[in-house]
Amino acid sequence: MSTTPYDIVIGLEVHVQLLTRSKLFCRCSTRFGAPPNTQTCPVCIGMPGTLPVMNREAFQLALRTAVALNCEIPEFTKWDRKQYYYPDLPKAYQISQFDLPLSREGWLEIRDPKAAFEPKRVGIIRAHLEEDAGKSMHDEVAGKADIRIDLNRAGTPQLEIVSQPHLRTPLEARAYLDELKLLLMYLNVSDCNMQEGSLRVDANINLHVHTPQGKIATPIVEVKNMNSFRAVERALAFEAARHYDVWLETGRKLGEPGGHKTTRGWDDQAQVTRPQRQKEDSSDYRYFPDPDLVPVLVTPEEVARVRASLGELPAVIRGRLQEIYGIEAYDAEVIVNQGRGLAAYFTALAEACGDGKRASNWIQQDVLRTLNERGIGIEVFPVSSAALGNCCSLCNAGIWTIPAHGTCSTRCSLPLNPSPPRCRAWESPV
Repeated sequence: MSTTPYDIVIGLEVHVQLLTRSKLFCRCSTRFGAPPNTQTCPVCIGMPGTLPVMNREAFQLALRTAVALNCEIPEFTKWDRKQYYYPDLPKAYQISQFDLPLSREGWLEIRDPKAAFEPKRVGIIRAHLEEDAGKSMHDEVAGKADIRIDLNRAGTPQLEIVSQPHLRTPLEARAYLDELKLLLMYLNVSDCNMQEGSLRVDANINLHVHTPQGKIATPIVEVKNMNSFRAVERALAFEAARHYDVWLETGRKLGEPGGHKTTRGWDDQAQVTRPQRQKEDSSDYRYFPDPDLVPVLVTPEEVARVRASLGELPAVIRGRLQEIYGIEAYDAEVIVNQGRGLAAYFTALAEACGDGKRASNWIQQDVLRTLNERGIGIEVFPVSSAALGNCCSLCNAGIWTIPAHGTCSTRCSLPLNPSPPRCRAWESPV
């Protein structure tokens, strides 16, 4: 039973820039960090007489993500123009997808390794491909309020993943974002760098207030300008409390006069949201099919090929590690969250030493510490899984006797420290 007089209802829109070398409809580079307005051309800034051509690699990455999200993939999808007027959108429309997106009706399962909430399946309304807009940079110095526009990002391939409003707490929203980011990293479709804008989150939130007359829905607010998952969690917690205070004061309901959807921005320094504007409805964007782009056809055979190429995804790997090697959910979470390389290293180590729990302890206590200290990945870690597995086996058997000097008995051919007798691979760079 809820301990609050309301239920929180959250839906997330996640915008993911895809790992392509060129933009969605032209050949301009997508490299981050170039001087402003140096990666543009007549196509991506919408000059008259230009024609867009779809980037096939971007579509394939979007399709790969949609299949991994268990989405339905229609055989026919088209492009639409979404009209709106912002300084960072010079052609005054965005090429996107409206009524026939490349995927719909998927799901992503989330869980908390500490069992803070029950595992749940979060529905995905759609994942559609579109071009990104440019970037507005606000410069407020000495009382001035200048806005500078960088159009390098305009036209970059972007996948928008829209969830159902199935999330009920800020913690669930954080878990959804963590799981989605991990999936995208395993698929190698995006670097998901929020500081560079490769992954951006808009959160929709309202309340269902419990009253004697039944549940009353408050107006929906979309929260923007969140640059970390922690910021998303804090912004949603703040908005839930603010919504309830506003409802107590005004009694305003969703759908009534004054109950329209609005947009607020998160002020991370003040830890509050601030009003921005009234949110447009789909009719305000005046969608119509883009006359310059042909529809895209996807065959069932192509979807089957993409599905077969995905490999093991994070949820499956976590389950396998727990079932086969007997480790706890939290331990499996830590290992899998480090990427495919470390998960494979753990599997090989557990097989070599025959003890999954001991292998997990070595990974978390020594391997990860060493990787962090040296700033390296598991791919260049100097101790192989076979060598470390041999070490673990000797420990299990109680016969690990290593001379004070000499070379490591795990056959990694590295010198030993005399006290304690540990391979110097753990103590200093090789």
